[in-house]
Amino acid sequence: MTEQRKLPIGIQDFEKLRKEGYVYIDKTEQIYKLVSTGCYYFLSRPRRFGKSLLISTLKALFEAKRNLFEGFAVTKTEYDWIKRPVLHLDLNTEEYDTKEKLVNKLSLFLSQLEAVYGTDNNEKSLGTRFEGAIRRAREKTGHRVVILVDEYDKPMLQAIGKPELQEAYRSTLKGFYGALKSMDAHIKFALLTGVTKFGKVSVFSDLNHLSDISMDARYYDICGITEQELQRCFEPEIHNLAVSCGMSHEECIAALKKRYDGYHFEETVPGIYNPYSVLLTLSKNKFGSYWFETGTPSYLVYLLQKHDYNLE
Repeated sequence: MTEQRKLPIGIQDFEKLRKEGYVYIDKTEQIYKLVSTGCYYFLSRPRRFGKSLLISTLKALFEAKRNLFEGFAVTKTEYDWIKRPVLHLDLNTEEYDTKEKLVNKLSLFLSQLEAVYGTDNNEKSLGTRFEGAIRRAREKTGHRVVILVDEYDKPMLQAIGKPELQEAYRSTLKGFYGALKSMDAHIKFALLTGVTKFGKVSVFSDLNHLSDISMDARYYDICGITEQELQRCFEPEIHNLAVSCGMSHEECIAALKKRYDGYHFEETVPGIYNPYSVLLTLSKNKFGSYWFETGTPSYLVYLLQKHDYNLE
């Protein structure tokens, strides 16, 4: 067997991944295409599919940390490497069982921005405070801001089956996300990620300029692992897995494909491998149902139970 490399299992911070020598699949060609051809995006992907790492990579790119990208496709493009203010909200770090928890989370995010860019005592609501932070970030730095929201829909998902709480979350998020539209002149780029798209949430009903790339053939592989990436980036690990399981190289590739391929994010594109399951399989040298054991969303289980869905 060959020496085992550091695989980025659970690593969601791009800078940590690069500085500590973890294997990285170069997605910067797709990322450059994203940032150079549009402004407002939404991306839906399953849990543990690389959304947070994508957000972190974008953050490092817009903060012009070029040293982290040496050898990657983006360094061969015309990207300008200007350091821009990045407003990064991660909604994945809280359990939203009350409206107060959502309000407190958003208020903490805004307080952190205000500590850097200043405050205005006339701004009282979450929406006006967000507008003020965006405007002052532009004025203070001289550059339009970047807004990155990770797991925008977690509060809504945790309120499924609780109509009053869902309505409270809708009302809160409506005013907050409305700043993306009212502050358009100050925004360079915005990306919201999540598991699903709530059509009734104002971020979609009001922000009609938010481009949904979840099922867009141009970006089908911006998260996850393609078959070419699997074989190109993980040849040593595939060799070790094959030896451990008593398989030939071809049999091992076929087994990986049978178990972990099959996510299609547009009708005509190739399948994408589940990154969490692939990385754990290559790390443990053992096949297993790793994503299903940890990544199955509770809201999906709830919906199946509520509608008495026939699993057969």
